[in-house]
Amino acid sequence: MKKFLLFILKIVILILLLAVVLDFGYTIIYERSKNRGKIDYVFNSTARTYDVVVLGSSRANNHFVTELFEKNGLKTFNYGMSGGHLHEASLLLKLMIERKYKIKNVILEADLNLANDKRADGIAAKFLPYLHSSQIVKNHFKNEKDFVELYYIPFYRYLKFETRIGFRDMVKTLVQEPTNILANNGYFALGNKTKGNMKNNIAKLNPLPNNKYYEEIKAVCKANNINFIAVMTPMCENVIGMDYFEKVNKSYPEIHNYENVVIENKYFSSCGHMNDAGARIFTNAIIQDFFKSK
Repeated sequence: MKKFLLFILKIVILILLLAVVLDFGYTIIYERSKNRGKIDYVFNSTARTYDVVVLGSSRANNHFVTELFEKNGLKTFNYGMSGGHLHEASLLLKLMIERKYKIKNVILEADLNLANDKRADGIAAKFLPYLHSSQIVKNHFKNEKDFVELYYIPFYRYLKFETRIGFRDMVKTLVQEPTNILANNGYFALGNKTKGNMKNNIAKLNPLPNNKYYEEIKAVCKANNINFIAVMTPMCENVIGMDYFEKVNKSYPEIHNYENVVIENKYFSSCGHMNDAGARIFTNAIIQDFFKSK
């Protein structure tokens, strides 16, 4: 019996040691990555200077054409992350501030993402390799229900989010396999012909009052003398429940409503995402209203 228990103990110790070694190895690889995505592009950077930084979800990533800002003399990067929530946008901004970025204006896409204050696991996972090396990241995740497991159990975060930061992604990061995420200064254009779902129903969607991460982004901008511009971006003409945007304005009157600047279906790749032609109309309207008017 003693031999059996000793054998089990050795196995447990071996597994723990292996987990520690794997955790260390994966983390080192991610901490040296600079070109796989927008999160490592920020985390492993030094001070950058921007006239405009764009934050938000795919409705930021696909809607703000950085080329048009640049043509107007505005150094711009679109840090919108497809699938992301305000949870991740807030953390990314805080990392920029920690790295001494000089930012004149932050444009935040704040519309459908105001309806929740939860993390988006697929995007949030990309921050987890830095959980032990960044106090900012640690504090941001500290109130999450699974924080103890993620922080204290070696290699657990890499196993839990294996599809995002597991073996396959680690290998691609190790060999520095390029992606197109950072192309076009972060703007990802959608095709003008491909159509996705063109019949969205957002009637049951409600913005949270005092969304934690929206307020956090606003506060960070204020504390660092950054001009904060929050906007709602367009949806196609088939959407049911467009009074959602009126609800947003009731809770957040400072958010500028641009949902009806582009309406026709021909300017959309899916009901919630404009194609490149629509994005250009929208971006020109933003530039005209907030930058050229000055």
